[in-house]
Amino acid sequence: MKKFLSILGALASLFYLFNPGAGILEIIPDNIPGLGNIDEASVTILLVYCLTNLGISLPFLSKFKSSEKSIGNTTDSEQK
Repeated sequence: MKKFLSILGALASLFYLFNPGAGILEIIPDNIPGLGNIDEASVTILLVYCLTNLGISLPFLSKFKSSEKSIGNTTDSEQK
């Protein structure tokens, strides 16, 4: 079920980002200053999450994953 939902989420995200209706389907209109691209950013995060759940490796994320592991493995003496 998780794989099905990840595929569905990835396809919906791609559909929203490519937006074949040329802007007809918009959650937040892009012409609102400061808020206009929040919907695209959140859908992009959803897409990356779904692709990661499907086991698709994203090379630009490996840098962040390794830094998270090193941050999580520090001891109290290393932090001081």
